[in-house]
Amino acid sequence: MSEIGLFWPDWPLPPGVRAASTTRVGGVSAGAFHGFNLGDHVGDDPSAVAANRVELTQALALPAPPAWLAQVHGRVIAGPDDSPGVRADARYAERPGVVCAVLTADCLPVLLCSDDGREVAAVHCGWRGLAAGIVGCAVARFDATPGAISAWLGPAIGPAAFEVGAEVRDAFTTADSGAGACFVAGNGGRWLADLFGLARRALAAAGVQRVYGGGVCTVADPQRFYSYRRDGRTGRMASLIWRSV
Repeated sequence: MSEIGLFWPDWPLPPGVRAASTTRVGGVSAGAFHGFNLGDHVGDDPSAVAANRVELTQALALPAPPAWLAQVHGRVIAGPDDSPGVRADARYAERPGVVCAVLTADCLPVLLCSDDGREVAAVHCGWRGLAAGIVGCAVARFDATPGAISAWLGPAIGPAAFEVGAEVRDAFTTADSGAGACFVAGNGGRWLADLFGLARRALAAAGVQRVYGGGVCTVADPQRFYSYRRDGRTGRMASLIWRSV
């Protein structure tokens, strides 16, 4: 087994809850996907992806393989009983043994946990999902009140690298005029967007007050992270959260 690189959330989780985020370090994928690619939809050798996924389960001593999603940049929240491969952009679970996971390579992974450790969720936040309200949908799935939920923001494209068109800014400011603070004017009518800041605004609007992580840019660190914006054809990393007991 290769030595895989893991990115551990700096986050005060309750007993019995574990979380982790992977990097591209380790694994058996080759070529454009060199490293620990976990995405089975990007053109990598299926046997390499399968081997990497087995290694992930073993390295983290997961209670079950991750309940992978078919992510579509929407706001559907899958539950613990929805089958792996369901079309959704978040997975929620309120019992042990369900490993909630999302795949990213510039989009923002957001992990959620209730203070009592009973409920967890992993959320895939690209700009479309964020603008569509996926964060609020995920928080609303919890029985816990928003004030009793904490969040962690994983590695994603940073504000110095995320250049977008005016339509992206408009998608956020139409619903939240204050979201304009997360955009800096660039050249030719383009904007630099702060995905971390937009997620923090969405979490605050949903009532989540304790937010950890954020600020680690995938584009800026090609040795550690896959980046779709930087490389085009590339692999995917996973962010996971689960109850072990």
